Amino acid sequence: MKAKIENSQNTKEIVKKLFKYIRPYRRYLITALILSVITVAFTLLAPILMGNGIDLIISKGNVNFQKLKRIIILIILVIAITAIAQWLMNLCTNKLTYNTVRDIRLDAFAKLEKVPVSYVDNSSQGDLISRIVTDIDLVSDGLLMGFTQLFSGVITILATIGFMISINLKIALIVIIITPLSFFVASFVAKRTFNMFQAQSIKRGEMTSHINEMITGQKIVKAYNYENESKKRFEKINGELEIVGVKALFFSAITNPATRFINGLVYSGVGIFGAIFAIGGYISVGQLSAFLTYANQYTKPFNEISSVITELQSAFASAKRVFEIIEADEEQSDDGFYTLEKVDGTLSLKDVSFSYTPDRPLIKNLNLDVRKGERIAIVGPTGCGKTTLINLLMRFYDVTGGSIKISGKNIKEITRHSLRQSFGMVLQETWLSKGTIKENIAFGKPNASDEEIIAAAKNAHAHSFIQRLPKGYDTVVSDDSENLSSGQKQLLCIARVMLTLPPMLILDEATSNIDTRTEKQIQSAFEKMLKGRTSFIVAHRLSTIKNADCILVMNNGNIVEQGNHNELLSKNGFYSKLYNSQFERS
Repeated sequence: MKAKIENSQNTKEIVKKLFKYIRPYRRYLITALILSVITVAFTLLAPILMGNGIDLIISKGNVNFQKLKRIIILIILVIAITAIAQWLMNLCTNKLTYNTVRDIRLDAFAKLEKVPVSYVDNSSQGDLISRIVTDIDLVSDGLLMGFTQLFSGVITILATIGFMISINLKIALIVIIITPLSFFVASFVAKRTFNMFQAQSIKRGEMTSHINEMITGQKIVKAYNYENESKKRFEKINGELEIVGVKALFFSAITNPATRFINGLVYSGVGIFGAIFAIGGYISVGQLSAFLTYANQYTKPFNEISSVITELQSAFASAKRVFEIIEADEEQSDDGFYTLEKVDGTLSLKDVSFSYTPDRPLIKNLNLDVRKGERIAIVGPTGCGKTTLINLLMRFYDVTGGSIKISGKNIKEITRHSLRQSFGMVLQETWLSKGTIKENIAFGKPNASDEEIIAAAKNAHAHSFIQRLPKGYDTVVSDDSENLSSGQKQLLCIARVMLTLPPMLILDEATSNIDTRTEKQIQSAFEKMLKGRTSFIVAHRLSTIKNADCILVMNNGNIVEQGNHNELLSKNGFYSKLYNSQFERS
């Protein structure tokens, strides 16, 4: 009972949220309703005209052909008006649906730009894609069927009852008495399908996520002979999807035959009692013909409505998943915060603590003072907190204790845009957007001239390989482009930073995918770029950070040693062991 009440409340909440998106386009909704009334009215007028024609033809005496001609012309006119009104109604419902769904998709995508990085990190990428693409398509299908068939179906039922009562109340009562059975079937289906379609949407998201992972990492899958395991996992998800899908479709599948059975009862009742009334002279043959047509038209919407209810339940289940994204908590607003304009390159961390989960502290009471233009290297074993420290500097995550200050300002009081604009980042994981090489280099400076872009590419030692590409700087690339090596992609990412040259730099394994010869050339370019700029360099190859002004040696979230290369070696401590381990023979 409690589950039923919760489902009902969930459905009402989802409908309210959907109508907020429909409201701006209510003119299409009102127009569609008016056209639906016109369509139904003229559709139901046709049987009366046909009945009059039948009565005129079978009447005793000479047939009044002039009157019959007028009836035929009226019938043709009614059919034409019905067709035009129905076409315009479908046009309005399409406009209404696709505009509504467009706004929902825009809001869902826009929300992903505003949520904290942690939201995306803790979510399956395939599932997020499934929600924004597949689930919104299902919402579109449900709304389209709802607007086109639900409107006309309900109006047809009400109008048909009115026409039947006007012809003969007693026969109309037979139809009305049997009607509640159809509503019972529709209600029975609706109550049982929402959770099933919701489970189906969740499993569909899992499948999209798995397929996305396997396609993205196809080479790794083949390299490690993971094909069979991947197939087993896919079959497991596919099997679970089949189970929930069959359960959802079972109830939706019994709707049509059940309502058809009820429709048959209605039609049979009207036929039997109508024939008795016609024999008794209470109604004419033409009226009986019209009544049978109405009985058929009256029951037909119940089939359509039952199908619509099934589609709507699927749409509501999908909409719930989409609204979970739209209603996700955004990053704390920084409106009115200080905007960094002149960054002097000084930075300090005071008693900084951070943990991704409350029960597992990672960084504890970290203190650091960085002067302008200093080159800070961060080293330590995997998982010690090096990249986490970078995430905190960029405010991808906020500290849970202590403070970080840049140019004397607490970064929590600085706008994220101006903070991140003050840093240039080159990460180990390369990323290119779909576009030309020129557009990718100018990612952080869209108004850059061709000369500036080429100069940045030359400084990054990317110019020569770019020229060898089919269209040079106009070659279209993306993150999954096979025509670029990992090293070439990283050179483009380095060129991106070379173009903007912000006052502070973060290099997180920036040369990890580059060959030794090119790395030496890049290092010389970095020397020029780093001069006078505060920089943070994360490196596993300790030989690359010998010239750092200060080396922070991290372990278990703490700075265990601090100093320059020679000072740390002379201590013969943790750093010395890390450094010398590179030269040990196995």
